[in-house]
This record gives sequence, C-alpha cells and structure tokens, in this order.
Amino acid sequence: MSPTVVVIGGGYGGSAAAKALDGVADVVLVDPKDAFFHAVGALRAVVDPEFLPRVFFPYDKLLTNGRVVRDRAVRVEPGRVTLASGEELAADYIVLATGSGYPFPAKSDLDDSAAAQRKYREAHADLLAADHVLLLGAGPVGLEFAGEIKAVWPEKKVVIVDPVADILSEYEPGLREEIRRQLAELDVQLALGTPLKENPATAPGERGTFHVSTTADVDITADIWFRCFGVVPHTDYLAGALADVRQANGEVAVTDTLQVKGQDTVFALGDITDIAESKRAGTASRHAQVVADNIKALIGGSAELATYRPGPAAILLPLGPTGGAAQLPGQGVRGADIAAQYKGADLLTGRFGELFGTRTT
Repeated sequence: MSPTVVVIGGGYGGSAAAKALDGVADVVLVDPKDAFFHAVGALRAVVDPEFLPRVFFPYDKLLTNGRVVRDRAVRVEPGRVTLASGEELAADYIVLATGSGYPFPAKSDLDDSAAAQRKYREAHADLLAADHVLLLGAGPVGLEFAGEIKAVWPEKKVVIVDPVADILSEYEPGLREEIRRQLAELDVQLALGTPLKENPATAPGERGTFHVSTTADVDITADIWFRCFGVVPHTDYLAGALADVRQANGEVAVTDTLQVKGQDTVFALGDITDIAESKRAGTASRHAQVVADNIKALIGGSAELATYRPGPAAILLPLGPTGGAAQLPGQGVRGADIAAQYKGADLLTGRFGELFGTRTT
C-alpha cells in the first residue's frame, strides 16, 4: 500500500504539494473551505465584481487519486491528525500548510465561497459609495489596494497612513522611487512616519463618514477605511511534540529541508515557517516543490534530501491592471510594463486554473 500523506491546508503551498504527491502516495488534503481562494486577486475582486468569481477554484479537480476532506484540523501531532468532526487520520507523512490570516479584503475570512462572494460584493458596494478612502498600512497590500481603487475610480480620494518612515524599506531605492512616482500620478496621499492618534469610530470596511488625525496633526476625513496590516500564522492546532516547535509569534521552526525541527516525517511550508523571508504565494509554491521532492525521496528510501535557500528580496507590485513596478533577481528594478506582463489583467488566474483543472473567464 502507498504511504499516506496528510496535507493540512489547501492554500498555495498545500495545494501544490498535494498535487505533486498525488501520484506517489495516498494524499489527503484537509481544508475547511469549499474552494481555493486566490488571494493574489483579492483586491481586484473588491473593485471589480466581474473579476470576483475568478479568484475561487473548487478543489474537486485538484487530485486524481487522493481526496480532499472539507474539515478543520484541531489537533495535529506526529503520525495523527484529529479533525473538528472527530475523525482521526493516520499519517505516514504530514505537511503543515495552514498559512496565515490577514484582514479582509486582502484575504477571505469565510469558508463558504458563496458567502465569501456576497461579502466581497457588499464591500464593493460600500467602496463604490465612498468618496474618501483611508488605508492603514503602507506595505504591499495597502499600496496595491490604493492602485486598484484608483484604477477604477480615479476621482476618489485615497490616503495611506503608516507609522513607518518610508514604503517598502526592504527593497531597493529605485523601486520605492518608482512606486512613489506612480502613486503621486494617481493622486494617492501618503502620510508616513505618523500613526493615527486613535482608530476611526467605524469598523474596518464599514461605510460612514469619520474624522481622524495623525500624531503629526494630519487631519483626515473619510467615508470608509480598511486595515492593511496584521499577518497571523495559523498554527494553534499543533499538539504533542509539535507544540514545542511553535514559536511565540505562531511560526513553526523548520530545518533547511523544510522538516519541522526534531521531526523526520513532518514538514511545514509557506507563511507558518520561521524562515526569514517575505511570505508570498510564490514562496509557498517553491517551498511546496522542496517538500514534495523530499517526501518522494523518503518514500523511495533515499537519505539525500533537497534543501531550501531563501532567494534575494523580490516583489511584483501591481498598481491596477497597467501600473506598478517590480524588483526581480538578476533584473533589478523594473517598471509598470513588467508588472503588467507578469500580473496585469490576469493576476495569475490562468496559472491556477491549470493547477485546479478549471477554466477562467
């Protein structure tokens, strides 16, 4: 009989690892959602309801031999996974790929895709009715969201507030300059190095006019605001020997072979790892390839395992379908043409349509 590999989490890394192992093991993919959510396209989905269905991919065609279990892992320890339903899964290998939470709308917080789409459509209606938008957080999400809003509604006033002194400080100065230039052309206001004195009275995403000011006395009046910061790794299900490798911030300690420290048959990938690198969809996919190769090697009796080495800082940051900039290994800083070429109108939906055996329109 084939060994059983239980993959916890059907996001970018988990789905790719499950697909890669489907032909060599009995794969069980566990995820509470009824469809994969393509978070790369989430912000486009808020401003363009016609794009919204393209970011949901049902799991039913992902695996040819294995199965997808729609459930939530509540206790995971070496060799055994306990689900919220009470079912227990025996596992020869476990892949921890539960990713992270992030404030809506950059990520969906609902497991049912129909309910999630309703929430995005409601957010679109609220955003449509707002003349002034406040975004808290000048990281990639806040900047990209501003670009998406301006691409559809150039007349809306958009201001981004962040206590940091500059945008994208981990990247090259040329990238920051290019993004700043395009934001200025879009008339996006940046209030950096000056946090709000207090949060708006309304909830994030709730329409309603409010007045706030920053510690530098920048006064802001807006009709809606969104939180664009706050990554939280999902690892509270770890138990037994695995609980010991869960760090205070929720990340999981891994070796350079992406095995959980102290474990030979448990791997972790994506946002939950303690690897010092930007946590992106592409990173999770690269992790997945290393994990799949190493599980295949172990199944085949080999002791030679592949190692993962973080690459240089890289980013593809769109500002709407035709704007943005990139910093790519070996290419340096590139402008809007490259950002549009790699992401642009498609935002990689075609690539994931191939992975999940579906078509995008």
